[in-house]
Amino acid sequence: MHPAFLARGAAPTVPITFVTTASWSQHRSQLDARALAFAEAAGFEPKAGRHLLVPAPDGGLAGVLFGLEDADDPMKDAFRPGALATALPAGAYRFANAPHDPRLSALAIGLGNYRFTRYRKSDDKYVKLELPDGVDGEDVSRIVEGVFLARDLINTPANDMGPAELEHAARTLANQHGAGVNVTVGEDLLRENLPLIHAVGRAADRPPRLIDITWGDASHPKVTLIGKGVCFDTGGLDIKSDAGMLNMKKDMGGAATMLALAHMLMSRGIKLRLRVLIPAVENAIGGSAFRPRDIYRSRKGITVEIGNTDAEGRLILADAMALAEEETPELIADMATLTGAARVALGTEVVPFYTDDEGLASELSDCAKAENDPLWRLPLWRSYDQMLESKVADTNNVSQGGFAGSITAALFLRRFTTQAKAWLHCDIYAWNQSTRPGRPEGAECQAARALYALLVKRYG
Repeated sequence: MHPAFLARGAAPTVPITFVTTASWSQHRSQLDARALAFAEAAGFEPKAGRHLLVPAPDGGLAGVLFGLEDADDPMKDAFRPGALATALPAGAYRFANAPHDPRLSALAIGLGNYRFTRYRKSDDKYVKLELPDGVDGEDVSRIVEGVFLARDLINTPANDMGPAELEHAARTLANQHGAGVNVTVGEDLLRENLPLIHAVGRAADRPPRLIDITWGDASHPKVTLIGKGVCFDTGGLDIKSDAGMLNMKKDMGGAATMLALAHMLMSRGIKLRLRVLIPAVENAIGGSAFRPRDIYRSRKGITVEIGNTDAEGRLILADAMALAEEETPELIADMATLTGAARVALGTEVVPFYTDDEGLASELSDCAKAENDPLWRLPLWRSYDQMLESKVADTNNVSQGGFAGSITAALFLRRFTTQAKAWLHCDIYAWNQSTRPGRPEGAECQAARALYALLVKRYG
């Protein structure tokens, strides 16, 4: 079990009492005279996010009051209790009464304990939670472990997280779970017919590669996860601005997210034949950089004209998707920090997803809501396909006119997966602009928890 959690009775704990404006009068009447006098003197109000440390007569900590939204508040945040991970002094705690969702509240406190400590020492004072009755400690632990893995990988700067280092992280995870790994590097990408991955990464002094992880019984249903692994994106010859390049260490967020999801699934022992494909590159500027108006024949045989070298993620995904569909899996799912247009459409907290499978879309939407992992379906609007037309190749890698950028990127990818029984694309951001309960500022593992819940529901 993750160190953020305690089994019942493992240690003395301080009770956390959740209160709302509707329930405050009842809880207030149950406080002893000393605690009530202290709460009134401190000016405590049962507003969402407010907390009060209630002292014991001996000067210790008798309990905690924490404000939540009323149960019928449509704006209530299931992760609100995650704020306790940084608001409370280090120690062991338990829920004295049930928050709106005990499992998500416990998960949020676990996720709120995250620290990125690779380059700067951090205190080792953590809030530990005795798991509430009915909460599966092993399952919330594997989710926390996966999310922490993704956050660590994304937060690591590109000087320490290039294609080789991403391969090392993938191999470490695979070895942990007894999975197989095959890696195709540099010029071997051309020999193995992965020309788009090679083209995007060839200008960097760190060779591009395709990381291929396989796990599970070959007789079980096949699911393939693909994560965009652009370890740094300058934009290529269509260079980004300084502001646009600042956070491009996170452009491998799709790869990190899929490794996190793979950890959750393998740790659970789910009955899948799982495959994880990570095209890992650095989109650099150099004499051998791919150029605007270059034309490349993809693995699938589709010729692609380069309209913009800063639309490189969809190129490396295209070859990986074409490889994945050759064994006709039940599902191909890709995650990618693909477009700024997705952020314009839905902001940084909500992830757009695309699929032609109505059942998959409905299930995933339900899981996203249940897991507090927000996703929103956008359409694969067919008439926008014409925006990707090229006069000299089968397709352009960017649309003309600048509109519907996230949709046209998804339509481009759709051309490379025609054999899988179902395909899902998530256009993630992989970053928290500011700290929210359970979600500290910096790297974030988006959409993985929702997809994990869906696959568990389907395959157990």
